[in-house]
Amino acid sequence: MNTNINSIRIMQLFAGISLLAISACSSSEKKEAIAVTDTAIVVTVATPSANGQADLNVSGQVEAIQSANISTRVMGYITKLSVKTGDHVAKGQLLVTISNDDILAKRAQADAAISTAESAYKNTQKDLDRFNNLYKQQSATAKEMDNITLANQAAKSQLEQAKQMRNEVTATLNYTNLTAPFAGIVTQKLMDAGSMATPGSPILTIEQSGSYQVSTAVPENVISQVGQGTTAIVTITASNKSIIGTVSQISQSSQFTGGQYLVKVKIPDDQKQGLLSGMYANVSIPVKGVAANPATDGQVLVPLSSIEYKDQLTGLYTIGNNNTALLRWVTLGKVVGNQVEVLSGLAPHEQFIVSAAGRLFNGTVVKIKN
Repeated sequence: MNTNINSIRIMQLFAGISLLAISACSSSEKKEAIAVTDTAIVVTVATPSANGQADLNVSGQVEAIQSANISTRVMGYITKLSVKTGDHVAKGQLLVTISNDDILAKRAQADAAISTAESAYKNTQKDLDRFNNLYKQQSATAKEMDNITLANQAAKSQLEQAKQMRNEVTATLNYTNLTAPFAGIVTQKLMDAGSMATPGSPILTIEQSGSYQVSTAVPENVISQVGQGTTAIVTITASNKSIIGTVSQISQSSQFTGGQYLVKVKIPDDQKQGLLSGMYANVSIPVKGVAANPATDGQVLVPLSSIEYKDQLTGLYTIGNNNTALLRWVTLGKVVGNQVEVLSGLAPHEQFIVSAAGRLFNGTVVKIKN
């Protein structure tokens, strides 16, 4: 009997130990899963260009979404220029002061004219009130009443004219103190203190900080096939980046661009790191419904920036099991613009990694950017 009881207790002890071990393993696995999620590198994926769709490859430049040339509508010497190229400015910040002694003198003249007109108006108003009482008492004629009424109206008009002249002078005076229309960065300083500012001549150029786009020109034979909202691959050699942007603007006229239509490709704000206005960019825009270029027909093309080089081997990263980066060795063919032909190693509709928010290695845990 004692032997059976001891056996039962031993079995219960082993069962408890097993449950503790399973629980510990489960907790460990959960912690590892959380750690993997936290350390996953965010990547952008794409599929190669294949048959039935031609890619339009054009060049362009990175630019700020909003920019402004700061100029004045008055002529005068610049007495103060408080910023320099590269400075960050706030909206409404004073940038340039232009000499305004002559305008101040005109404002003083306008103030004097207002004072004179006010006195004349008050005087005619008193006469009008007096003649009103006399007319009611039949001590003034209708002709006298009409004359004083017209004099009062003329004095009132002269007062209003003097006030509007002062408003004009004040508006002109505002153009001698130039402020920033929005928060941004001074990208050009074209004049210095002491220079003569002339109407319409730029003194500074300000670009809005924070958002960028690529401006490019598209030929007229394919502009109808480029749609707003289309995804485009932007390759910027200077910063060694390949970015997936979106066509945000399409010009409807080529009158002043020599038969080329301006297209703007917006760059996501989280990809702006390392970008500067004026950088050269290659833009690849999918153009559906257009026969592929004979030079690229039947080819599988990927951006040159996505290729990895190791000794004599070439490859690119694809998405492997469990969301890991898998380095795939491929055989390359001809280079077409900012893309290269993949002869073998990658299927036409297989996803590959275009860009990553960190350094990739074979087996690195990744998270695909939505």
